[in-house]
Parts: sequence; C-alpha cells; structure tokens
Amino acid sequence: MYPAEIVKPMREDLSLFGFKELFTADEVHAAIDQEGTVLVVVNSVCGCAAANARPGAKMSLMNDKKPDHLTTVFAGVDFEAVDAARAAMVPFPPSSPSIALFKGGELVHMLERHHIEGRSAEMIAANLKSAFDEFC
Repeated sequence: MYPAEIVKPMREDLSLFGFKELFTADEVHAAIDQEGTVLVVVNSVCGCAAANARPGAKMSLMNDKKPDHLTTVFAGVDFEAVDAARAAMVPFPPSSPSIALFKGGELVHMLERHHIEGRSAEMIAANLKSAFDEFC
C-alpha cells in the first residue's frame, strides 16, 4: 500500500476535476450499474498515469458528448474497489492505469495499460472522445 501523502495529489488530479472516488465494491457496483454512461479510471502511481492517463482522461471531456458519470479507483490503495472494477472489466486482464467506459452496466470501451503507455495524452483523449461520440 502506498503512503497517503504520496497518493493524495494523484487522487486529487482527478477528484478535483469532477471524478468521484470509489472506495468499496458496493460503490463500484452502484456506479457502474447507474443509468447512462460511466467512465472508470483505474488510477496509479506510475509515470504513464501521470503523463498520459490522467491528462488524457481530463482532455477527453472537452467533447460535445461525454459520460454521464465520472469515477475513479486507485490501484495499490483501494484494493476492494479496484478488484470490483477489474471484475467488471473482464475479459480484459487487470492493468493499471486503465480506463473503461460502461453503458447501462455493460463494458463498451476499454483502454488497457498497453494502450496508454507510450501514447500521448492527446492520443488517449482522441480515443476516448471517439468512444464518447459512439456511446454517450
């Protein structure tokens, strides 16, 4: 488990932008099962989360169509919530960071770590905007 003082600014990078932090399995299930679309960011302390995933997720929201609900769980910290989110992302293997879009409780779009690592935040945002245009 990472120390809270290290994780705090990484959490706030999304929560201060309007992403709701989820800490329990029940919160994850309730969020994913909401009506409409739900973006779930599996946040992480790694460099690709800081340089690519979080900025890309935030940039993606500069789009006419966007998810109804924005949520995040933190890998290596919120174990119960992360496990529940990853279970909802099957058949994709666990990875962090990762970003998933759900619609009506069903997974409709997924960005795994290998889609994030080595790609710019702008490329990630463009990928997500395309998914928003199709599903939101």
